Order: sequence, then structure tokens, then C-alpha cells
Amino acid sequence: MDFRVDPEFQQKLDWMSRFVREEVEPLDLLFPSAGAMYDTKNHQARSLIAPLRAQVKAQGLWACHLPPELGGKGYGQLKLALMNEIIGRCSWAPTVFGCAAPDTGNAEILALYGTAEQKRRYLQPLLDGEIVSCFSMTEPQAGADPKEFTCKAWREGDQWVIEGEKWYSSNARYAAFLIVMAVTNPQNAPHERMSMFIVPAETPGIVIKRNVAGMNDAEDEGTQAYIHYDRVRVPLDAMLGKPGEAFKVAQARLGGGRIHHAMRTVGVCSRALEMMLERAVSRRTQGRLLADHQFVKGMIAESAIELEQFRLLVLKTAWIIDNEPHGAARTHVGMAKVAMAKVYHNIVERAVHLHGALGTSRDTPLAKMWMGIPMLAVADGPTEVHLVQVANALLKTAKPAPGLFPSEHIPSKREAALARFGHPLKD
Repeated sequence: MDFRVDPEFQQKLDWMSRFVREEVEPLDLLFPSAGAMYDTKNHQARSLIAPLRAQVKAQGLWACHLPPELGGKGYGQLKLALMNEIIGRCSWAPTVFGCAAPDTGNAEILALYGTAEQKRRYLQPLLDGEIVSCFSMTEPQAGADPKEFTCKAWREGDQWVIEGEKWYSSNARYAAFLIVMAVTNPQNAPHERMSMFIVPAETPGIVIKRNVAGMNDAEDEGTQAYIHYDRVRVPLDAMLGKPGEAFKVAQARLGGGRIHHAMRTVGVCSRALEMMLERAVSRRTQGRLLADHQFVKGMIAESAIELEQFRLLVLKTAWIIDNEPHGAARTHVGMAKVAMAKVYHNIVERAVHLHGALGTSRDTPLAKMWMGIPMLAVADGPTEVHLVQVANALLKTAKPAPGLFPSEHIPSKREAALARFGHPLKD
């Protein structure tokens, strides 16, 4: 495997690194609210990011995850991994580079399944960064388990009627449209019961019961909506894909999201490690720099080693996606999903400790990083689910030890070696 890139692309990465550090990272301090980057009516924020987006587009780096027919570069996952390492350094970078979730996945769904009118009305403004969208899948009583979903849709004449509740619907309060998963074929197998619909935000019957604030949201704000779809009516062509295909469509969008989360985790962990190094050579205690204390050196070294191991896992996963048949990287994607929460926790915890009380304040990005740890472990499927998936994939190739079952004598490995080579102590 070769992770090197051509000199021209390396120049792009170098430009991105300078640009994000100098121009984009300050936005996290100016607009710490989790929703500011999605609020298209925040004119102050939008006026600041407009010239930044113009620079990104001038460099040909806007929405690079998209294929050329949608205005992207069609980059493979390895190049995207190297880009996302940089984009992951701050919250605003995905918005500035046109690759913020859930808009990225929703754009892919619309490109594949949307009608010509839906693409004109929603896809192009989404790709241009003019609007934001919502993905409404999980439910209060079920989380992301499709076998337990109860939000349903049925046909009445030339319309679909949606009834039920959804939980943790990202950015619904700012969205121009929502993509909603609902049960349409309850008699089918569990993963073939649901269908996907595009619902304009102004459609009557969309009731946001409340906006749920996460750990790293401001106390008076939330970006994840608890929604009641109260007999919401949409036309028949609002279905994205065929009846019963929602799970298939959702998995297609979530698979790429998982590895991109891992890629961006490399970036935020790199930033935390850089802060540790800066702190170690800036702060004195017990008559000497922190950098001179063995314990501090151990924290720095362990963080660097863990980050390098995780980064190589992510790059290998990206390489497999680019070079092997579709689905070949599934186990490695699961490994990366499990590893990123652990590595993120370990490095950020050490960085907070090294900064002392400052690290727990809002004066540095560390407090926000720390509050994001639990979410990283449950987003796109909890850690435990991916652990089982990885183990199952490995166990499929495992075979019982020779001679384990008494009904048939199978020579042990030692017996087989002795039979072939003889006893090493005998002539």
C-alpha cells in the first residue's frame, strides 16, 4: 500500500492546512453555538463564510466527495482521508468546504433517487451551500433499530400520509427539507419494511415538539429535533427509491459517513496533540517546564503513538475502499469506528489534564472536544454493534483446533510435526 500523493495534490493539502488554521479555526471562537453553521438566517456568519467558500471554490476543493457530474472532483477515499484530516480540525471547516453532514449524504440520496424537479428545487441549492437539510430516521423508543420503528406511511389516493414520531433529527429547525424513513410494508422482512420520503419543511403537520440540546450545545439551544409527523401529506413521487428500500438507501449513505467521521477524528486529535505540545513548552510547574516532567512526556508519547496507529488504520481502510471490490472494507470500517472513540477519548483527556483548569473552560476548544466524546461512540451505530460485526467477520474464517472432537482422531499440530520431521532429540 502506498499512501503518497502526487505533488500537485500535496500542494492543495498544504494550502488547506494553512487556510484552515489561519482563516477557519477562528470561526469556532466567534460562533461557538453548534447550530450557527447550519443557520442560513445568521447573516453575520454567512457574510463571513462567503469569501472563505469563494477561496475554496477557486482552489477547486469545494464538495470534493461528490462525483464530477455533481460538481465534485470524484476523489477516491485516500485523497478524501488526507483532506478530512485537515477539515476535522474545527467545526466550521465542513461548512466552508461544502461537505457538512447530513447534507452530504442527503445530496447523494437525491442524486440517485430524486426526480428532476426535486433535484432542481433541493439538490442544486444543497450542493451550492444555499440551504441545509435534515435526515429524520431514529425514533424515541427505538433509536436506530429499524426492527422497532413505528412511524408509518400509507397511501391515500395520489398522496402518501406520514404519521409518527422521530427523534434526533439533525438540523430540522434550519432545514429546507427533511428526508424521512417510515414503515410502508409492515408484512415484509425487518429490513424491507420501510421507505424513504422527501418532505418540504413547510409541509403542514410537521410538529417540532422540542429541539434537543446535546452536551456541546448551548443550554438554550438544540439542533436535534424531536418531531411529530401529524398526518403529513406528500405526493406519490416524494418516495426516494422503491417501497421497502429505505434501509438499503440509508446504509449506502451511512457507510461513507462512518469512515469520514474517522478521517475527521484524526484531524481533531492532531489539534489536541498540538495543543499538548504547545502547553508542555509554555507552562512551568515545580520549577521547570511541563515538558521536563517524565509523566508529561509519557502522555505526549502515548498520544502520538495512538494517533499514528489510528491514522494508519484509517488510511488502510480508505485504500481498501479505493482498490478492492465493493464491501471489502466493511470490517475495517467497523474497526475504525470502534477505534476512533477510544483514541479521541484518550488524547483529549490527556490534553485537558495538561491544561488544568484552562482545559475545562470555554477559553480553549478542549472543553467542546471533551463533550463530544460520548456522541462519537454512538453516532452511526454504537461501538458495541461494530464490535460484534468485526468479531463475526473474523469468526467466519475460524476453524476448530485439530483433535478437538473425540469422535474422530485428528492429529494435533505437534503430532503432525513429529510424524513429518521426527523427534528433534532422536537420531
